[in-house]
Amino acid sequence: MDSHKKLNLDLKIWRQKNAKTKGKFELYKVSDISTGASFLEMLDILNEQLIRENKEPVAFDHDCREGICGMCSLYINGRAHGPDTGITTCQLHMRMFKDGETIVIEPWRSIAFPVIKDLITDRSAFDRIMAAGGFISVNTSGNTLDANAVAIPKDDADKAMDAAACISCGACVACCPNGAAMLFVGAKVSHFALLPQGRIEAKRRVLNMVKAMDEEGFGNCSVIGACEVECPKNISLDNIARMNREYMSAWISTE
Repeated sequence: MDSHKKLNLDLKIWRQKNAKTKGKFELYKVSDISTGASFLEMLDILNEQLIRENKEPVAFDHDCREGICGMCSLYINGRAHGPDTGITTCQLHMRMFKDGETIVIEPWRSIAFPVIKDLITDRSAFDRIMAAGGFISVNTSGNTLDANAVAIPKDDADKAMDAAACISCGACVACCPNGAAMLFVGAKVSHFALLPQGRIEAKRRVLNMVKAMDEEGFGNCSVIGACEVECPKNISLDNIARMNREYMSAWISTE
């Protein structure tokens, strides 16, 4: 016997043709949604319903549906990734909602993340920031040192792995009143700054990535802390502090 309850819901969804047109909320109803269904499965059911009614389905982003890729970027009832912590939208289940509830679903709100269509935003700004310095140059001359031969303190390795857990979903930007991307950039800078392989280009990396972040139109951090709370991978604000230290060190040494 199915132990899952069934929900009847009102969905208030943002619809927008593209970044150059005005958008608006539209109201939809879905019935008999299992509390065991994921949030994206509920949207799949809605779209199947709209297709049967010869209406245009709602455009939303998704890929792995396993909390790995960060594509499922939705602002749900005023929270990035919805009313739960430490998860992405695809990991959100309908048991978090009540029968008869109205669910407000929006795309990420940021100048740097223009709307492509409906709930899909263009987050390629993150890609450009990464391209500006989020890499390590590798010596392929044949005289390379085996990575396992480089001693790294466990505490540093653990912190680097924690920073590397960032999936670039953009929840930090979406929930920040300033639209800041410093948790994302801080995580990417910290990932390499904590490892000896990343120290060679450390100064150039942090200067270039912060410059690219500013050029993309992201706001500044005022340490509100919403980014850490809403991050699905629990990236710590410590990474922002580390990025600031790296930046000041690099900036002073170049003056």
